[in-house]
Amino acid sequence: MFFALFHKKSKIRTRFAPSPTGYLHVGGLRTALYGYLTAKQSGGNFVVRIEDTDQTREVAGAVEDLLKSLKWAGLEPDEGVFLDKKDKIAEKGKFGPYRQSKRVAIYQKYAQKLVDSRSAYYCFCSPERLENLRQEQQAQNQPTKYDGRCLGLTPDEIKEKLKNGEPRVIRMKIPAEQTIEFNDLIRGKVKFNSHDIDDQILIKSDGFPTYHLASVVDDHLMKITQIIRGEEWLSSTPKHILLYQYFGWTPPEFAHLPLLLNPNKSKLSKRQGDAAVEDYRAQGYLPEAVINFVALLGWNPGLEQEIFSLAELIKIFDLKMAHRAGAIFNLEKLDWLNGEYIKKLSIAKFAELAKPFLEKNEINLPADLDLNKILKLEQQRISHLNELGQGIGFLLTENLKYEPQILIWKKSNKETALKCLEMLATELDKYGAEDWSQEKLQIKISEFIKTNNLNNGEVLWPMRVALTGLEKSPTPFEIAEILGQKKTLKRLRTAMDLLR
Repeated sequence: MFFALFHKKSKIRTRFAPSPTGYLHVGGLRTALYGYLTAKQSGGNFVVRIEDTDQTREVAGAVEDLLKSLKWAGLEPDEGVFLDKKDKIAEKGKFGPYRQSKRVAIYQKYAQKLVDSRSAYYCFCSPERLENLRQEQQAQNQPTKYDGRCLGLTPDEIKEKLKNGEPRVIRMKIPAEQTIEFNDLIRGKVKFNSHDIDDQILIKSDGFPTYHLASVVDDHLMKITQIIRGEEWLSSTPKHILLYQYFGWTPPEFAHLPLLLNPNKSKLSKRQGDAAVEDYRAQGYLPEAVINFVALLGWNPGLEQEIFSLAELIKIFDLKMAHRAGAIFNLEKLDWLNGEYIKKLSIAKFAELAKPFLEKNEINLPADLDLNKILKLEQQRISHLNELGQGIGFLLTENLKYEPQILIWKKSNKETALKCLEMLATELDKYGAEDWSQEKLQIKISEFIKTNNLNNGEVLWPMRVALTGLEKSPTPFEIAEILGQKKTLKRLRTAMDLLR
């Protein structure tokens, strides 16, 4: 059986349908992003639906957390569940409700239609029988699936069991030895044999639907034209296509995204830490950088350009250029991208974003230091906002502690280092307030080095160490500007005393 899944590219409707079982995983963010880009590119609609029919797995507050992450990332839905201006859960759109737990009666109605058309059937088997069946099949190295026992029940037997209120589920009837074929937008033509497909439960004993029935019914009723989801759902797609056939509906297009992998090729999962969008938000990654990074996980536009705004991604995104193989989650690449986005911020915006992280990291700056100058220094060096303050401890103390030998440049000696610091201190003492900026200090000190036939390393190395107590730090010109003339000269004289 072959279903042609061709739709006009105008007004594509996509959906993101997470389960509220925890924070939004970066893989989920990628799925949402690809759906958002695809819909927006066509002038269509991006729908957010909450699949919360498995009440046992729902985590309190998870819906709010999921929606907050989407809102933070800039992926606001056109329809469905969203956070309003007061960050309260709300819904918009004409196909609601958009939480599956509020649509149970709808699923039961459609399940009954399948039973009436003999495309589904009641199953009264106890959990104990099903467990024994599973163990027997495993012992014989057979695939574990339902053996169809309840298919043999007569109408009278079924009626009697229903009358007695016996626990039951509704199972989907899978046709025998049938090829189910569809065209995946990423993987191309995919085939399954119905022999390998279990008679899937559609309605559980508690009356709630399984994912399979609920998602198919909702995608049809909400007029979804393109389903973008992870490859773990690929094996479920033939069941869904059969359901579309049973209902007489035209199926949407399908695209199954490859897994996200750790550098060691293991699956990136929540259990391995830092796989939730909330983790990156808490560490001070910018949403624009995270979106840019996630877009390139398993998709390549074929350009040398690496930094894309959301608007640019909407213009160039093509789902058919997504890779089939798993995508490596490279944290170094994310750090680089985020650093580039941080550098582009205005100092006012950077200060606004930096404030809560400075407070969290308990960075208390001396009153005589200029915060904006320090932020300007940090802005060029950090990869995420949680690093704020980690490299500026030398600015927060009056008493640097370091070994005097690190003042000596590798091609110099103690006497030369001391002489250069003495000459430098005499030179800096001449400067006026108008000379005390990074740019002017760099020009004037460079002229001083040249005029006195000195070497850059002989002068600038001990100067930088004297001001920071570190072998690696920002340039001495940047640091001197922030410290001011008085503190700079004091630290140079302290260094000279250590060398003496």
